[in-house]
Amino acid sequence: MPKMNKDVVKFLRKKNNMTQRDFAKAVNCSFALIALVEVGKRRITNNLETKIKESFNLDDQQISSLVSIVQEVAKGVTYM
Repeated sequence: MPKMNKDVVKFLRKKNNMTQRDFAKAVNCSFALIALVEVGKRRITNNLETKIKESFNLDDQQISSLVSIVQEVAKGVTYM
């Protein structure tokens, strides 16, 4: 089962129209942690993943689907 990654965190946050601070508050962690996760400087621990899943009422299947969707979207994005 694919694990949650930084792109999924950012997708969830933006989908819910949240700032990094709002997201951090919702999952009960520090703003700095979310900022570092999103730029790839901190990994998503099992504890953080659990907090995110509980805060947004997501199960493993939904996370797996989000990982696949975000990966597919990223493939279609080209940088100039």
